[in-house]
Amino acid sequence: MATLLSVNVGLPTDVPWQGRTVHTGAWKYPVGGPRMVRRLNIDGDGQGDLQGHGGEQRAVLVYQTQSYAYWRKVLERDDLDFGQFGENFTVDGLADDEVCIGDRYLIGGAEFEVTQPRVTCYRVGMRLNEPRMASLLVAHHRPGFYLRVITEGEVRAGDPITRTRTGKGALSVADIDALLYLPGADPDKLRAALNIEALSPGWQQSFREMSRRLDQPPGPAPVAPGWKGFKRLRVSQVVHETPVVSSFYLRSADSQPLPTAMPGQYLSLRIPREGQPALVRSYSLSSAPDATEYRISVKREERGAASTYLHTHLNRGDVIEAAAPRGAFVLADERTPVALFSAGIGVTPVLAMLHQLAREDSPRAVWWVHTAHDPGQHAFAEEARRLVARLPHARSFIYYTAPDDTVSDHAVPDHTVPDDTVPDPGATGGPCVIHGRMTSGAVRELGVPTDAHAYLCGPTGFMSDVTSALQLAGLSGSNIHTEVFGALTAINPGVTSPGAAGRPHQPPGPQGTGPSVTFARSGLSTHWSDQYATLLELAEGCDIPTRWSCRTGVCHTCTTPLLTGQVQYTTQPLEDPEPGEVLPCCSIPTTDVLLDL
Repeated sequence: MATLLSVNVGLPTDVPWQGRTVHTGAWKYPVGGPRMVRRLNIDGDGQGDLQGHGGEQRAVLVYQTQSYAYWRKVLERDDLDFGQFGENFTVDGLADDEVCIGDRYLIGGAEFEVTQPRVTCYRVGMRLNEPRMASLLVAHHRPGFYLRVITEGEVRAGDPITRTRTGKGALSVADIDALLYLPGADPDKLRAALNIEALSPGWQQSFREMSRRLDQPPGPAPVAPGWKGFKRLRVSQVVHETPVVSSFYLRSADSQPLPTAMPGQYLSLRIPREGQPALVRSYSLSSAPDATEYRISVKREERGAASTYLHTHLNRGDVIEAAAPRGAFVLADERTPVALFSAGIGVTPVLAMLHQLAREDSPRAVWWVHTAHDPGQHAFAEEARRLVARLPHARSFIYYTAPDDTVSDHAVPDHTVPDDTVPDPGATGGPCVIHGRMTSGAVRELGVPTDAHAYLCGPTGFMSDVTSALQLAGLSGSNIHTEVFGALTAINPGVTSPGAAGRPHQPPGPQGTGPSVTFARSGLSTHWSDQYATLLELAEGCDIPTRWSCRTGVCHTCTTPLLTGQVQYTTQPLEDPEPGEVLPCCSIPTTDVLLDL
């Protein structure tokens, strides 16, 4: 019979780590006597990161003494004591390849249900001073697992463990862990996992997304970039769309045809600066896919060095370097309805999509929804109007956020309605114009069908609000696509002091002598230095916003498009990223690289 050997608890504490502070409850220690186990915690215990750990589905973490013996041998360590793997219960028995999700156990006066494997997290590596630990737990099929409290009660070391119910689906903790984190997921096991009610909601959502990908018919093979590195493009025309937005038409400087881009993709331009490293900025293609020339449309920002250079220095006949069109924010080749939402200069990638739909005389139902400050700052208003008019099942809604009295001298297209009403734009054949900000209720009243694919580009707050409104209207999150050109929101679980956070800058210390590393979203180029173990550490040294969890190539939270160049992995990921992507947490550059970070 399985036995509870040790009850381990610990309250969250601040731990110094790599020049930062991490708030964590990973430091657990054995306690004697009975302890009351409640719905969310054992008395005297706590979690520092409730998003990744804790909560009703992860109230108690279990690890086995047999795994302790295994790691003492593999890691050649004799200093591993109960609680060091962050577990609340150290047990004899209950192996990960024998315990199933949904199994219930009686321990002392409490009853528990198995809900999920351990979350892959760098903090177990902190606790053990073994950075590889998150990866090793998965690779060696010894993750441990979480329990939900069915009946509260007291437990103590020495209590026997009795199984009271066998989980539905007969999928072990090790099976479920491998299904999410290891390559070659078994479709039958994946479908079986989706039928396990006891599986925690977060893991259910991950498996639903995996199932949708497996059930989709094979798509076209990934398209290789049109050229490697940077190519010289010549400006054939400059068009001033508004006082602050200009379009630049670009052709190949060697007169060769350009690879046809997909609607929604972008170009990364290398912008020279005298006596300083070049800037790299990404701009969406704003016109229909074309093998003759590309069009980008750039808003001049008040303090934007790159946009100012383009507006003041780039003229017809000039040459600039660009990486090939890239980006996964592309119009899906489907028959479902499509909704295109944009705000300000975020119009550019969805305008390219609208061009494509009009070129195909698409029969799809189309919603064109754009927000601008006022008609005078509404770039491409007439162009979009003509394109919408060519689509038999399209409707257009334009929101102007400036007060009416500030835009009275501007012509307002077609019928204008006050406040937040949403009439049928088909009444006059033109766009419905609304003065005021688009609200969640207005988005829901647009009537976008639940099977539509929605494409959003604009400020982060705008996209967040529209996403929430569309989900309330019934759209699946997988059908809502967003494009962000600024730095993505950082994901640094548990870190409470991010170091010397500020604008991206050159790393401290002597300049590196290795390959050039360019962070496209952050507009920073530097040289690789061997003082850093990974590209992720270099990014952190430059205060580049980063996203990670395991830091060992397991969770893929840090997955980043590799726009140009090559890397090698210092720790081989458990599953390779998709072509054209890289895991900065466990890689270093072998050539000059351009990262979408």
